[in-house]
This record gives sequence, structure tokens and C-alpha cells, in this order.
Amino acid sequence: MTARAIIVGAPRSGSGKTSVTIGLLRALARRGLKVRGAKSGPDYIDPGFHTAATGLSGVNLDSWAMSPSLLNALAGQAADDADYVILESAMGLFDGIPAPQGRSGSAADLARLYGLPVLLVLDVSGQSTTAAAVAKGFATYDPDVRMAGVVLNRLGSERHRKLSGDAIEAIGLPVVGAILRDPTLNLPERHLGLVQAGEYENLMAHLDRLADMVEKSLDIDAILALATPLEPAAGDFGDALRPPGQRVALAEDAAFTFLYPHVATHWRKAGAEIVPFSPLADEAPREDCDVCWLPGGYPELHAGKLAAAGNFQKGMARFATMKPVHGECGGFMVLGEVLEDADGASHRMLGLLGHSTSFAKRKMNLGYREARLRAACPLGAEGTLIRGHEFHYAQMTAAGNDEPLADLADGQGNPLGASGYRRGHVSGTFFHAIARGA
Repeated sequence: MTARAIIVGAPRSGSGKTSVTIGLLRALARRGLKVRGAKSGPDYIDPGFHTAATGLSGVNLDSWAMSPSLLNALAGQAADDADYVILESAMGLFDGIPAPQGRSGSAADLARLYGLPVLLVLDVSGQSTTAAAVAKGFATYDPDVRMAGVVLNRLGSERHRKLSGDAIEAIGLPVVGAILRDPTLNLPERHLGLVQAGEYENLMAHLDRLADMVEKSLDIDAILALATPLEPAAGDFGDALRPPGQRVALAEDAAFTFLYPHVATHWRKAGAEIVPFSPLADEAPREDCDVCWLPGGYPELHAGKLAAAGNFQKGMARFATMKPVHGECGGFMVLGEVLEDADGASHRMLGLLGHSTSFAKRKMNLGYREARLRAACPLGAEGTLIRGHEFHYAQMTAAGNDEPLADLADGQGNPLGASGYRRGHVSGTFFHAIARGA
């Protein structure tokens, strides 16, 4: 048996699809169903909520960054041990980048590829019957992407629900949910998206409130009836990121959180052991590990504490004299000389690379990236092509004198120049790796 699945999509970010997805996942888990969350595109944060709501690890399914074979392998793995998979779209349902057919990174790619129906979440605040025009546009835009049902969100009244809902049902789309405006259900945000699941003191209480809202406002049985089997073609993990070592020291706390679930899962299945340590607790990587990995996260919010963590700093310096160390985005910032926080205060970092960064001088960097490694590092051998993305507001304020790590291009192959740095056993870049290029 394979799981049945449905995609939760919307016209844009901020429509409420994350709250609907999390609430639906939690409501199904409370019914005793094995349900798994999935997210299209490069998102670290939402899969954490999916995992908390269901007890099963979330997964990213990215049609641009992952080869078709890897995408199928991950989709098949997600479906193998679940009753239902609820796949949340990133941004708008059709939003991706210009790319060959099926490789745009949009959730619509996944709908076409796996024949999955879409549950369309419409924020109808400020409109009524016009919502039907939006729904009809979605229903007819691409005949290979099927709208199966609509959830009306942020309704002001019963009259508002009737006007919007009747107009949508008149064009042949069933309305399977109607949610009244309730600002208390909104999830708090910061500069990179939602505040992470692990930072809530009362996370499960909030998830249960979202589940209560879904139970009250959505026809869950009708939504489950719309789901169809998720039956991907055969795939394999040949293009997954390979374990950087047999025993991986992984920085893991509120400052270092951004490691994709599929990456950690594959490393373990390939036989690697992940050994977490907390820089914020002044812990250093264990010296019996083969490699140290500093993932992205929010070091800019904890720069003073990291600068004062003497044991962490000395342990990292000692480890780097013998074994590889790699940092991504936030980890890359910590590998440098100085990190300037949002208030303009400068904090000494590890100094294992020569650059400095600032969160006071902000500029958003966002997009898919393709990197060709100039030298071997924990990401792979020299010449390896890696696909991933950048999403950060910090800027470099000093470049240092280290050797570049990779040649970078955007998602359409346009050269962006050198990226990241390397010195001795140490490497790092703002670029987040998702998979090997193919």
C-alpha cells in the first residue's frame, strides 16, 4: 500500500496555506493516522512544524534542485510508511523559475508529475464573488494541474462565506472549508520566515489549536476523499549529498538549525553517524568525529554568546588543524573573523576564514544556485556540481585573502562569480546545498 496525497496550494505566500497544512496534519495525526508533511522548494522551517505535528520527519521535494531520480526516491520513501502525505506548496502554486519542463521548482511540477490534486487556499479578505474568478483562473490555467477543492480563508462573516462559496461552487469547484478571520492563529515570523518550531515553549498547544480550527472549519473527510495515491516511478539516491564523513559533528541549537531532513536521513542510511553539539552551550565538536558541519541558522541573534563561548572557539580551532570543517550560510558567518549584529555591535567569531559579515547592513539574497567546486571539501570532490539556494540578509563587509571555494551560477545558469572560501581543512559559503547536480 502507498500513501494517498494532496497538495495544499495558494495564489501567493501569506494566504494561510501553512496554517491549513499544519492544522490538517495535526488533526489527522490525532485521529491515529500515519501522516507525513512534505514541502515543495527550499524551505527549512515548515518541515519542522510538519514533523512536530505528525511525529514523522518532513521532507522537501524540489523539482529544480533534485534530479528526477532523487525526487522520485524521496517521494517514494515519504509514501512508503504513511497513510497520507500532505504536500505544502512554496509561494504561489505555479511559482518557479524558467527551466526545462518539470524542473521549475514549483509545486505545480509535482502536481503534474505525480497526478496529485490541489486543495486551493484562497484568502478572500477584501473580496467576495471575485474569489470565483481567481479559482476559475487556477482551474483552467494548466489542464495538467487539477484543482480538486477550495478552502476559503479569512472570512469576515457567514454572508461573506455564502457570497464567495456559492460563486466558486457555481463554476464547479467544491468548497471544502471556510475559515473565519482569527489573528491569534497566525504563526509569528522573523526575517527568514516563521519562528522555528523548536523555539516555541507551548508548540503542541498551538498545533492543537490549529487542528481544532481545521476540525471546526474544514470538511476533513471530503478532503481525504479528494486525495489520490502517490505512486512515483522508481528512483535512487545516487544524486543525494554524500556523507562528508563516517562520524559527523553537527552544530545543532537555536543558532544552527538549517539542515534539510532528507540530507540527514540519507547520511544516516548511508551508514554515517551524526554527533550533535551545541555552540551556544559552549560545546566543541568531539575529536573522534571525522568532519564538523556548521549549518545555517540564526547566529546573528546569538553573536555575543557565540563570541563568549571559549570552549567552542578553542575546540573548533583545534579540530580544524586536523580535520575538515564546513559552514553553510550562518555557519559560514561564524567561520569568519567578525559578525556585526543588527544593532551594529561587532563580535569576534572563529577566525578560521578571513571574511567578515554584517547583519546591520542588510540586503536580501534569494534564489536557486548551482556551484562547481574548485577544490575538494565536505560537499564533494573537486569539480563536483552541487545544486541548492541562497536566502540571507547578511552581507560581506570584508573578503579576506582565502581561496574561493566554488564557481557559482543562478538557477538558469547565468554566472555569478566565485563563491565561498577555503583555507586548509576549512571551507564555507553562503550557499545551501540540496543535492548533487544532474
